[in-house]
Amino acid sequence: MYSQVKLSAMSMKRFRTLFAILLLLFVADIARYLVYPDVGRLVEENPAKTAFMESREAQWQREGLNDKKIQQKWVPLNKVSQNLIKAVLIGEDDKFWHHEGFDYQAIERAIEKNIMAKKFKMGGSTISQQLAKNLYLSPSKNPVRKIKEAILTWRLEKTLSKRRILELYVNVAEWGDGIFGIGEAAHHYYGISAASLTARQASKLAAILPNPILYSPTGSSRYVRNRSNIIYTIMRKRGIVVPDYREVMALTPDSTAVVDSVLIGVPEYLLKQSASSDSSGSKLSEGDNSLGNGDETMPEKPSGSGRKGAP
Repeated sequence: MYSQVKLSAMSMKRFRTLFAILLLLFVADIARYLVYPDVGRLVEENPAKTAFMESREAQWQREGLNDKKIQQKWVPLNKVSQNLIKAVLIGEDDKFWHHEGFDYQAIERAIEKNIMAKKFKMGGSTISQQLAKNLYLSPSKNPVRKIKEAILTWRLEKTLSKRRILELYVNVAEWGDGIFGIGEAAHHYYGISAASLTARQASKLAAILPNPILYSPTGSSRYVRNRSNIIYTIMRKRGIVVPDYREVMALTPDSTAVVDSVLIGVPEYLLKQSASSDSSGSKLSEGDNSLGNGDETMPEKPSGSGRKGAP
């Protein structure tokens, strides 16, 4: 009897020791992202290959697609159409210029949706969070990956300018099966440069970002059509897209739209006056981030063509 009690005590001690070791390894695995990798290199250096690209290549190898290659064409931000930049910000992260890496309202809404759906899908990710995931992490949606993503997002925001974060994002984001970067996407789908993208083309490209494998900007998916129309409408309301003469003469002037400070550079106090006098523009532009961002899974399957469209 005594030997059994002693054996049980020894087993418990070993269990506690093993648990402590595992806990220490777990904490160390997360804490290393406080110093690793060296995000400071991104200030001037463009990443050759991201963790997300490597994940895609590993997937192709498992599927026996050994001849499939990553397609990417790097484009400086000043060579990217302003239409595309505006469309991406509206569709993915409308508060990009004002937050410090996290949209807490969007995260709260995403958590509420997860609780209602009884699934861990998260969502609510900002462009900075998506960039951190694409550069350094796996596509997994588990909570541990989200913690690592949060640490890396904080470091990116502290180290890089907003402009540089945006430049990196549009160049490493996936826009189709193996198509990375807006330069390659513009050429693949429309046969043009990133600088030549029209507002309509830009809104369609921004519309597929939540799931670029499932959707194509040149396909006939109702989801892409509806989402891109919303993005385009917001672009029009903010004055980003200038309508032609006949449209101007046919439409009643809208004097209530909130001015886009990024576009024009109006003093902050005038923007606040405009926003406080009328909130219709802000309501449309916020959209509760329902345009989608980050890790959300799209509910509808495409009704039209596959992943590649004709230029």
